[in-house]
Amino acid sequence: MSEIKDGLLYTQDDEWVLVEGDSATVGLTDYAQDSLSDIVYLELPSEGDSFDAGDTFGVVESVKAAADLLMPVGGEVTAVNEDLIDTPEALNSAPYDSWLIKITISDASELDSLMDAAAYKAYLDSRD
Repeated sequence: MSEIKDGLLYTQDDEWVLVEGDSATVGLTDYAQDSLSDIVYLELPSEGDSFDAGDTFGVVESVKAAADLLMPVGGEVTAVNEDLIDTPEALNSAPYDSWLIKITISDASELDSLMDAAAYKAYLDSRD
């Protein structure tokens, strides 16, 4: 069973979002890292890049698959976890401590399309 943390929002593409005012921290869920298996490569955007909700902002690769990272909400990248690019395997051992990017949210109403922990659990249960 994948760990799902309360207090975060989740996407159907298995990213987690921690909202703090008009800023958000984005990461990869425990379910996603488990599905991908051993993560070996990570590509992330640069600070200052802007994306719309649903845009690809990076790529994560494992020994068995590659997956696009999709923006949960539109915004401008304000920080990139550069350490994670050098040690992408940290996503496997600590997915909720290993954030990918931080953004300034451009349209807070887009947060309404994300799931809370209970809804994400139900969503995952429906996929299995």
